Amino acid sequence: MRTRLAIRIHSFLERRFPERRVFLKSDSDTRFIRLRSETQLMAVAGITLFVAWAIVATAIVLMDSIGAGNFRELAKRDQQTYRERLNAISDERDNRAEEALAAQERFNAALTQISMMQSELLASETRRRELETGIEVIQSTLRDTMRQRDTARKSLAQLKEDTQDENTANAAMASASAQMGLLAGVLSDTAAERDRIMADARDAIGQRDELELELQLMDERNSQIFRQLEEAVAVSVTPLDKMFRNAGMPPERILEQVRRGYNGQGGPLSPLAMSTRGEEPTAEALRANSILAKLDQLNLYRLAAQQAPFATPVNLGQVRQTSGYGYRRDPKTGGRRLHKGSDFAGSTGTDIFATADGVVTHAGWQSGYGRMVTIRHAFGIETRYAHNSKLRVTKGQRVSRGDHIADMGNTGRSTGTHLHYEVRVNGQPVNPMIYIKAARNVF
Repeated sequence: MRTRLAIRIHSFLERRFPERRVFLKSDSDTRFIRLRSETQLMAVAGITLFVAWAIVATAIVLMDSIGAGNFRELAKRDQQTYRERLNAISDERDNRAEEALAAQERFNAALTQISMMQSELLASETRRRELETGIEVIQSTLRDTMRQRDTARKSLAQLKEDTQDENTANAAMASASAQMGLLAGVLSDTAAERDRIMADARDAIGQRDELELELQLMDERNSQIFRQLEEAVAVSVTPLDKMFRNAGMPPERILEQVRRGYNGQGGPLSPLAMSTRGEEPTAEALRANSILAKLDQLNLYRLAAQQAPFATPVNLGQVRQTSGYGYRRDPKTGGRRLHKGSDFAGSTGTDIFATADGVVTHAGWQSGYGRMVTIRHAFGIETRYAHNSKLRVTKGQRVSRGDHIADMGNTGRSTGTHLHYEVRVNGQPVNPMIYIKAARNVF
């Protein structure tokens, strides 16, 4: 059965692919190569498969090229949107800062006015007390004068009864009349002085009422200024606090560490002192000190944010992220291994930037990483930038966020031009995108 089937197949192949011979002739000999039907069939099948593979591969390359073009257009649009959003956020931040400065200036002016009005109020109160004391003295003098007048009247009556001599009585009466005239003049002057003092007292009371009204209006203006300052500070502090918490960095511990290690200019803001006599602070002083504490916290957040990697190491509009943090299959060994960072692919020479302030601890060749830069930051954080084509920094150099530290390349254990970016905390690798995503819509 098999022989018969084999014969039929061979006959079919012979009709379609008859046996051919290829002659090879030399000067002294002639040889030939026999091409059987089966050999010809295999050759045709191989050529057919090769042509089909070439067609499919060409189609895939064309589709990938079209897709890459669409991706670049999408990346350009995303980059433009990102820049517009970044510019808007920057403008809003500048506006908030200007509002805070203006509010601070208004607050200082209000404090100056309050101090002047307090001085005027104290002077008015002192004058009122002096007037009250003067009135009391005048009233006491008036009472003494009236007692002297009554005594003189009694003496005159007694003199009239005791004297028998009319001339003596007349002289005594004349003397008494002179004393009465003198007393009447003194009483008249005293009454005029009393009226003048009472008028001054009424004027002082009116001025006091006007000062109290002005103080009330100033308190309302101060309260409005305080509210604006508190709202501006809250709007500035809340996103920063959320950014640190999303990055897994407890803000309390971070701020305390920055406060202990701070050695720059300016320093933390000092509490406002409103009294030097040991009195309890007023509500305005407590409120002002609370705002100053928030401003101090905002300053510490700014310093801490500069020392943590809350930025991207490359311009996202020029690259694309090709691989993230986590376990993946090793193309060489076939096993699973931890990819300790994020990969960003781009063209050779693409600028690479430091993501935070720090000190370069390594700038050179590292096995597997190629040309690599390592930067030590605060809070036990370290960042690594690997597979570079050129290094722009040296070991021991201090860098700031945004400094150009290397150019993208394909050195070390790499399958294409890209940046391998790592973040390590206390020597342990963490996902870099935690910090990058936490800082979105903040910087």
